[in-house]
Amino acid sequence: MDQQRFLQQLQIVLNPAQGDVKEATGILQKEFYSQPQSLVLLIQVATGHEDPNLRQLAAVEARSQVSKHWESVAAEQKPAIREQLLRSALGEGSSLVRHSVARIISAIANLDLADGEWADLPNFLVQAANSGNKEERAVGIYILFAILETLGEGFEEKFADLFALFAKTIRDPESEEVRINTLLALSKLAMHLDSEENEAPVKAFQNLVPSMVAVLKDAIDNKQEERVMQAFEVFQTLLGCDPALLTPYLKDLIVFMNEIAANQDQDEDTRTQAISFLMQCVQYRKLKIQGLALGEQLTLSALQIATELGDTPADDDEITPARSALGLLDMLSQSLPPSHVVVPLLRSLGQYFTNSDPKYRRAGIMALGMCVEGAPDFISTQMKEIFPMVLQLLADPEPKVRQASLHAVARLADDLAEDLSREHAKLMPMLFQNLASAMQEYKGEEEGPTIDIMKAGISAIDAVVDGLDEKDVIPYQTELVPILHKLFKHPDFKIKALAAGALGSLASSAGDSFLPFFDESMHLLQEFAAVKDSEDELDLRASVTDAMGEMAAAAGPERYQPYVEPLMRATEEALHLGHSRLKESTYIFWGAMSKVYAEHFAPFLDGVVKGLFECIDQDETELEVPLSAKDLVGQEVNIGGRKVKIADADDDEDDGDIEDVDLDDEDAWDDITATTPLSLEKEIAVEVIGDLVTHTKSAFLPHFEKTIEVVMPLCEHPYEGVRKSTISTLHRSYAMLFSIAEETGQMPKWKAGLPLQVQPAKEVKKFGEILMTATIKMWNEEDDRATVADINRNMAENLRYCGPALIADESVLHNVIQTVTEIITKKHVCQMEFGPEEETLEAGDETSEFDWVVVDTALDVVSGLAAALGPSFAELWKVFEKTILRFASSNEGLERATAVGVLAECINGMGGAVTPFTGAFLKLLVHRLGDEDSQTRSNAAYAVGRLVEHTNAAEIVKEYPTILRKLETCLQMDVSRLQDNATGCLSRMILKHREAIPVKEVLPVLVSILPLKNDYEENDPLYRMICQMYKWEDETVRELTPQLLPIFHSVLSDEDQLEDERRAELIELVKWLNKMQPGAAPWAEQL
Repeated sequence: MDQQRFLQQLQIVLNPAQGDVKEATGILQKEFYSQPQSLVLLIQVATGHEDPNLRQLAAVEARSQVSKHWESVAAEQKPAIREQLLRSALGEGSSLVRHSVARIISAIANLDLADGEWADLPNFLVQAANSGNKEERAVGIYILFAILETLGEGFEEKFADLFALFAKTIRDPESEEVRINTLLALSKLAMHLDSEENEAPVKAFQNLVPSMVAVLKDAIDNKQEERVMQAFEVFQTLLGCDPALLTPYLKDLIVFMNEIAANQDQDEDTRTQAISFLMQCVQYRKLKIQGLALGEQLTLSALQIATELGDTPADDDEITPARSALGLLDMLSQSLPPSHVVVPLLRSLGQYFTNSDPKYRRAGIMALGMCVEGAPDFISTQMKEIFPMVLQLLADPEPKVRQASLHAVARLADDLAEDLSREHAKLMPMLFQNLASAMQEYKGEEEGPTIDIMKAGISAIDAVVDGLDEKDVIPYQTELVPILHKLFKHPDFKIKALAAGALGSLASSAGDSFLPFFDESMHLLQEFAAVKDSEDELDLRASVTDAMGEMAAAAGPERYQPYVEPLMRATEEALHLGHSRLKESTYIFWGAMSKVYAEHFAPFLDGVVKGLFECIDQDETELEVPLSAKDLVGQEVNIGGRKVKIADADDDEDDGDIEDVDLDDEDAWDDITATTPLSLEKEIAVEVIGDLVTHTKSAFLPHFEKTIEVVMPLCEHPYEGVRKSTISTLHRSYAMLFSIAEETGQMPKWKAGLPLQVQPAKEVKKFGEILMTATIKMWNEEDDRATVADINRNMAENLRYCGPALIADESVLHNVIQTVTEIITKKHVCQMEFGPEEETLEAGDETSEFDWVVVDTALDVVSGLAAALGPSFAELWKVFEKTILRFASSNEGLERATAVGVLAECINGMGGAVTPFTGAFLKLLVHRLGDEDSQTRSNAAYAVGRLVEHTNAAEIVKEYPTILRKLETCLQMDVSRLQDNATGCLSRMILKHREAIPVKEVLPVLVSILPLKNDYEENDPLYRMICQMYKWEDETVRELTPQLLPIFHSVLSDEDQLEDERRAELIELVKWLNKMQPGAAPWAEQL
């Protein structure tokens, strides 16, 4: 081997001025690196050349060659090479080279120790680490760190010696480098400790934690930025190891990190790292934090840090303590119960909102916005107090406070649409005012507070309008549409896109009331439906495509027809422009078209299905790294559809390889999130297939079999979003197949109960079996809560609308019962928290609203089972009874409300079979009719009504006076759906036992609150009762006819208020009344 030529090529790679780097790299790869001798030469250069840069390069290259060539190096050469490496590492002056040589030693040790060679290395390193020379100690520890990184488990018999050594070196009095290297080594050691297998090393580790924290503290005090980052990374790593390692000191550690985060004298990077640790803590150890009651402290601290938010634009993605603190608040509100986060936050917001310093007012409203997603139900109960403050801040003299308030309104509207809709008359003028004043102040600038307020104003209007009913949105159209049209002509692409989005939401909410503005809006948008010359234009095109899809629903099929062909052509082209967001918008547009055109969308289905299949078929497994490792330093690359960060070559932690990931180790992949643009595209594509199946019905049948074949394997996709949309689409497909079979007479309408009284059609049965096999497998194994909640929702829906066919098989029913029981008793795999069982007990029964969703939706499956099984559910009730009744007596209003609602559905499902449970149910429900929580009280009223309707137990009549007394209070409370459900309950009571009701007193009170405003389902028992009272020739109802006729007119004028049977009965009554009393209801002739 030509050593001179070899060295020359290395020098060219190091210094491109000496030759062609590409050519030199090629020569090294072809002529030298294929031979074992190249490794020996590289080690010689790394340990003996005079140029430290060349030594460093050779060391980095040598490490990558060890796995290929070390075993082929002549056995007689190896002892000298090992000796040479150790001597060099101990004597090397450059820390960079020293660390790279240490990694060669680690790579060789990885092979040698496994083969029973280099047996004296561990003892040599321990001696070096005990040396009187601090440099030798630092090197010895660093090599141990490098070896533990790759060969931790192979060192298990040395753990006791290592702990004895590290106990000294972590407190090394002379050398910071020794202390930091020990800290790094301990983090690698920690990965191999397991308190359940061997407690002794865990105890030894726990004893060192205070000294480890001291190393971090020293690095912070001495402002050693690199070491501070290394130390923080160690503590982040420890959070993912055996929880017992940090448990004794976790409270102190959290308090310490919180103090660093809040300390404005500290470096910003140090503070954001401390907040990052707290976020990881909330993610990994939330039950411990809950048990230690640290939520309030962290919340108030984060709120204070948020006051430091500067004047950087909202779309600037710089990480600062204030922004990180807002992220922490978001995480806290989603992870901990409201009493630990949202309650203390709301208690503090008053003084923030009224503070003379605008930074405090802005921090307060931003914190509220960040927390609403995590606790919407609780915040909804507090809106009476919160809303006036929001209005006040929307009129704040300080632009940045108004901007923050607009952002908060958008977030509130997303999660509390109903609450904000109730206040639209006060809210919308404030939003218009903010937007109009910003538009007036705009002087052509490209950025700044005016532009920011315009963007925030449009977003807020979009979000609020999206949640409004047609009748509420109509008054705003005349003012809003011209403003949005004007904004769509604004030069800023982001403002154009936001205006398009708001226009789409307005059209969607207004329905056919939007028609007067439809053509002009479409004409404006159409101009940008095919732009493609820049990233900004493609982003805008995506927003325009979304808006046009929403407008289709408002316009209806005939009015939209002229736009269909050109837009479908434009969407076909959009798939080939390499823009993920535009692809997603295209798929969503297709879904919107299928909803508008239903079976008439058939001519486009071949092309649309082909486009969606092509998206799903894209390969996510290829590992492509087109740049050199150096180009990728600090970047995240996608490997097998996963994000992996590339570490720096001169980073102490690694040398340009993929950080901490062994590509062949499946477990190593488990914790890496699999979210890529391609995964997100697939999620939308599968969801849209569900839309197509649902809306085009029989027109989709030619594609059905192939669709199931393509979609089914995605149940195993690494990204939970794809798994979620897959299971949903499969269940929607079953519902479509089932409804077609019923509608076309292939099978009669299903009947409740098992064994099946109606056999499903052959194809339906076959697909049902396939679906349930996939569902049960995924349901049992899925560890993502949101995905499990989605499986719950889909199962519940199909049980309600397709009956018991899916659970007719005994083993399937058994699996469903078992899984639902696991979830509602919080023992499902997705509910297993990181940490020992005692932490779950310490945390108590309270849960975050986010965690409750999975239980709530599982209880929905219980309701679905009741609907599907009918009277035969009575036996199954005993399985769920204890848990549901425990929730019904919970201290949490949300849990009580859900459980009482489920009980109502179970009563309704069981029908007459509920009779034996009447006494127990009645006692609970009558008690809940006086509940402090209005939703629980409302659900109790509904449940009592259903119990009265279905039970055959005479004892219920004895409770009528108590029930009436409690309902009287409910009828006076205009909150939630309480009045409506109380009305329904009273109506069912009159229908069942009129003789037990003082009708003369009750009926006038009832009529005084009509018509119902929220829950139109209760119109059915109400008008059934009123019609029946006329048939009974009841004197009181006849006297109330003048009050009732305008109510009848109002209800009959709205198609949504009554089902066909009840509408027909009420029309018949009105016509009869008009005949008996001519002119009493002149409008009756038009009915």
